[in-house]
Amino acid sequence: MSKDRAILHSDLNSFYASVEIMLNPTLRDKAIAVCGSTEDRHGIVLAKSEKAKKAGIKTGMVNWEARQKCPDLIMVPPQYEQYLKYSKLTREIYQRYTDQVEPYGMDECWLDVTGSLGVCGSALSIAEEIRRTTREELGLTVSIGVSYNKIFAKLGSDMKKPDAITVINRCDYQDKVWPLPVSDLFYVGRATDKKLARYGIRTIGELARAPRDFLKSTLGKNGEMLWFFANGEDQSRVMKNDFHSPVKSIGHGTTCISDLETNDEVWKVMLHLTQDISHRLRVHDMKANGVQITVKDNTLFYRQYQMQLPMATQSPMEIASAARYLFENNYDWHTFVRAVTVRAINLEPKFMPQQLMLFDDAARRARLEKLDDTIETIRGRFGKWSIYSASLLGSMKTSGDSSHEVIMPGIMYA
Repeated sequence: MSKDRAILHSDLNSFYASVEIMLNPTLRDKAIAVCGSTEDRHGIVLAKSEKAKKAGIKTGMVNWEARQKCPDLIMVPPQYEQYLKYSKLTREIYQRYTDQVEPYGMDECWLDVTGSLGVCGSALSIAEEIRRTTREELGLTVSIGVSYNKIFAKLGSDMKKPDAITVINRCDYQDKVWPLPVSDLFYVGRATDKKLARYGIRTIGELARAPRDFLKSTLGKNGEMLWFFANGEDQSRVMKNDFHSPVKSIGHGTTCISDLETNDEVWKVMLHLTQDISHRLRVHDMKANGVQITVKDNTLFYRQYQMQLPMATQSPMEIASAARYLFENNYDWHTFVRAVTVRAINLEPKFMPQQLMLFDDAARRARLEKLDDTIETIRGRFGKWSIYSASLLGSMKTSGDSSHEVIMPGIMYA
């Protein structure tokens, strides 16, 4: 009897666009793209329908370029509350078969159905039933990969789209997987792909046949991990429904409605962003030991800087001040600033014992923490803008809905 697990990876096809079509059937069979607001300078394609994809529309393409490529393209704004709703409903379907449902983003999940085989039939029959149920109950389609490990299951869900199932077994994975480009393998990004290509490794099979020690010396632990993946030896678990990955960082970013041209304008945006970062740190009972900023200029070039803090903190002012220090000591102002993200990094539990500093004013720090606690309480009762820094009075070059929260959990591979 085979001891292999039965793992599914289910991927909702063109998720955002499919939800929009389901909510508005007049969009069916048309080229549509879910796009950020051009007015707020979030003018990129977030998702596209199958017809738009065939017309050459790609995720991340700027709106004007997409319109040039497909003049008949229908652009619709995102409805995130609807996407969250249907993501949850889809997971409820998955949970009819197993309690081991691990999300990977809003539209993808791994399922371990090994324990359900005796009751629900084979992994393939479960996948077929999920595909049919999702289409009939929600009006959405999924592509499902069926395999004995998570990596090949995900690879399978990408191999045939839309509304399809691909099975990769231990006995046939070399025929199905090894001829594929190495970039198709999970965790092989652009930089890794280019580095492997320099050594003549362009397919997953060539990666699998490469010396394991060579990959480890070239790419570090990641190289050895990829060697195991290519050889079908992924043993990572599918986490249960109630599993929550530990939060590794919390960030907040915004694309500004007009370019930032001075340090003072950037400071106001950073202070604005750190109000929400501080709030989320409190929600998770975490403190930050470091700060990272990402700056995108008006040529769309990114720069990123980070630093350690002298003491872990939840204070929006301390995080903003560190962000300001990073910006003013690194940014050269050859170009104006289009977007700013501030991230609290190297998080630790709030109640972790702290090493005291010889010249730190502990009493003053305690007073400031008490002040921040009071501000948080007021905002909780009367709203986010019931109290805020005086420096944020007046105009600021951010739009009400352009900012976006970024919470980065750790990816568990045990």
